[in-house]
Amino acid sequence: MFGDMMGMMNKLKEAQEKVEATKKRLDTVLVDEQSSDGLLKVTITANRKVKNISIDDKLLEDKEQLEDYLVLTMNKAIEKATEINEAEIGAAAKDGMPDIPGMDGLMK
Repeated sequence: MFGDMMGMMNKLKEAQEKVEATKKRLDTVLVDEQSSDGLLKVTITANRKVKNISIDDKLLEDKEQLEDYLVLTMNKAIEKATEINEAEIGAAAKDGMPDIPGMDGLMK
């Protein structure tokens, strides 16, 4: 029984390490998003850190439009990054998890 418990603890530690490695890798995965007319472009990592924002001069003339563009475009980028993040972290966690009866339902 004790051996099983140690094996399970090692598996959990391994799963945690896989998740951490995946989080680090997601810092290098870039998500590009732009407004429909291409006047505003944002780049964020799959960990949802903003890397770059590019604003066309035309948008600088209209503060409200620029704010709207920023909100919409950032939200679209964050949504995409979140999907990638959750899929990758979920896969890493599930891949490293020990087979504990009844845990399958919790990992989905």
